[in-house]
Amino acid sequence: MNTYKKFCPNVYVALCEEKHEKGEEIIVTTRRGKENECIVHNLVGEMGGKFLYSITRSDGFNSQERAKNKVEKLETWASNADKRSAEWHEKSNEGRDFLRLAEPIKVGHHSEKRHRALIERNWNRIGNAVAESKKAEDYRSRTEYWEKMADKIDLSMPESLELFKFKVEQAKDYHSKMKSGEIERAHSYSLTYAKKEVNQLQKKLEIAILLWA
Repeated sequence: MNTYKKFCPNVYVALCEEKHEKGEEIIVTTRRGKENECIVHNLVGEMGGKFLYSITRSDGFNSQERAKNKVEKLETWASNADKRSAEWHEKSNEGRDFLRLAEPIKVGHHSEKRHRALIERNWNRIGNAVAESKKAEDYRSRTEYWEKMADKIDLSMPESLELFKFKVEQAKDYHSKMKSGEIERAHSYSLTYAKKEVNQLQKKLEIAILLWA
């Protein structure tokens, strides 16, 4: 059976008992037993007598699609929370006409218990309405993050190879111009940071080459 194995941040490869050819379609099983049809790309290593292959889903599902699905779910959850908040707010209007009169609670009167219970019910309902409204805000806040991720190319995608080739050249050019003085250094560590950026992108490019070249 072929299973998923984390290779690096954002990247899962197929851990296979048998060797496969580039372009071959295989079934990869998740920890929960779900089976996905995947396309084999490169052999990226071996572990315990098994083989690690970079893969993509045959149906095109990737990290961007996952982010889009997350956005849809969060928008639905936010909408449902808004609806529940409105429902609780409406329920909190029970006895509105009576309470609007601001009648004091008549201690010892037969109406005292009903009066207190009505106020408590409405108070709790308002609390529920506020809680649901906060849930909706939280969902929408998380939606903003996933909307940004929906357009992000990462190492789990073959497109990352060309992206990091471009970024490495861009970073090298920036570092070179800063080193020569063509670009002014904002502070004493500017050149160090520029070189660090080159090194970090170079490492990502090396991983992208291993996975997708």
